[in-house]
Amino acid sequence: RLANAATPLWRLPYQEQLQVKYESQRKILQTLTSRLEELGIDAQKPGGLCCPLQPVVPSPIINGYRNKSTFSVNRGPDGNPKTVGLYVGTGRARNIVCVKTSHMENIPPKHKQVAQCYEEFIRCSPLDPCILFHEGGHWRELVVRTSSHGDTMAIITFHPQKLGQEALATQKALLKEFFTRGPGAVCALTSLYFQESTMTRCSHEQSPFQLLHGEPHIFEEVLGLKFRISPDAFFQVNTSGAEVLYQAVRELSQAGGDTVLLDICCGTGERWLGTIGLVLAHQVSKIIGIEVVEKAVEDARWNAAFNGISNCEFHSGKAEALLPQLLSSWEDSQPLVAVVNPSRAGLHYRVVQAIRNCQSIRRLLYISCKPEGEAMRNFLELCCPPDPRKKLAGEPFSLTLAVPFDMFPHTFHCELVLLFTR
Repeated sequence: RLANAATPLWRLPYQEQLQVKYESQRKILQTLTSRLEELGIDAQKPGGLCCPLQPVVPSPIINGYRNKSTFSVNRGPDGNPKTVGLYVGTGRARNIVCVKTSHMENIPPKHKQVAQCYEEFIRCSPLDPCILFHEGGHWRELVVRTSSHGDTMAIITFHPQKLGQEALATQKALLKEFFTRGPGAVCALTSLYFQESTMTRCSHEQSPFQLLHGEPHIFEEVLGLKFRISPDAFFQVNTSGAEVLYQAVRELSQAGGDTVLLDICCGTGERWLGTIGLVLAHQVSKIIGIEVVEKAVEDARWNAAFNGISNCEFHSGKAEALLPQLLSSWEDSQPLVAVVNPSRAGLHYRVVQAIRNCQSIRRLLYISCKPEGEAMRNFLELCCPPDPRKKLAGEPFSLTLAVPFDMFPHTFHCELVLLFTR
């Protein structure tokens, strides 16, 4: 049941999975083509779409590709409330159960091992799991992150309820003992973190990640660069897939030595590492990165310095506030290429305005994890005729190419890279 819910394509041969994804991306582009036609744009090209759609680029690794897994704590099918796994069912139907991930194709064995050990630990603990906040309990989520070098980070989320500092210190000591000298030592953790959280999700600023054991970071390598991963860093969950994606972005950007690259991150809720900008830094004159979280900007600056990259400047703040200021005084003589990689919510309207109204940006790469959602609105805003009422005065972009990347084998999800030019 769990495999069907979380990885619905797992029974299909991989080539058939890619074909299913290609058809879904084709439907999205057909919708976009129709919407553009409604705006009076003669968008349809040979093949019936607004731009060529390339075949889905396969993932180099098909099974066990995830470098990050989030495990919940809830009642299992046998009724045990201390089951660590993934949810099946819905809150509305009141049939949620937590099912172990032993048969999940996309989760690596190391993640399953850490989840099994965490379950063993909480089942021996006298403290209850926290299934519903208002009903009390303490043990909550487990996040496991791994790197291709074999580093493993575990982050345990705990609801403190009314426990005092002494009781909390006892639980942290027991966890550390279990994972360093007890049965959990088999996991060989590089880092063990603990976070006291009274909310569904807490940032480091709201409730600090407390290092109980090991190194504060794990490290990952992408296209010859080394990146420092914090507990809350945003990193593509498929490392080998990310390398293929970033390589394509590098080629599609056509950015030369005189080009400035804008790397615009739009608040994923996780810390940004400046990955795309740093991967392209050696072939452009300058990288300008924008990210809302100050700590994330510190990470990006550290990664730049660690890799000996000096042609980057990173700005902390909301893209919708910073980008108009940055671009309003831009010298037209210097070519700009923009890369945007927003969350599912898409780009803020003022970010689209700033990009549209800056004539120096002739090339824009939009990396979308959900092109059929809010991103569709962005695509239309980028391509629609000039509209003074909407403050979209600049020359419209044309959609030139669409390239889907399979970052999530066995699921319906795809990462779509759209190239806009003008």
